[in-house]
Amino acid sequence: MITTIVQVLWTISAIGLIVLVLLHSPKGDGLGGLGGQAQLFTSTKSAEVTLNRVTWTLTALFLGLTIVLSAGWLPS
Repeated sequence: MITTIVQVLWTISAIGLIVLVLLHSPKGDGLGGLGGQAQLFTSTKSAEVTLNRVTWTLTALFLGLTIVLSAGWLPS
């Protein structure tokens, strides 16, 4: 029972992590990074900071659940 709940949480965190990574804005500067022009029109937004925090939280949850499930620490 507990293993099934952890597996469902693991699956939800994996899908959420995929969605959040796809929502991130691209960080590549391309050729504009050569002259420093890429920094001209960019700014840090609170939405991006929040997105980063949620992504890191889901990453930690996913990795933690992966370790718990693969180590066999839960009763079957």
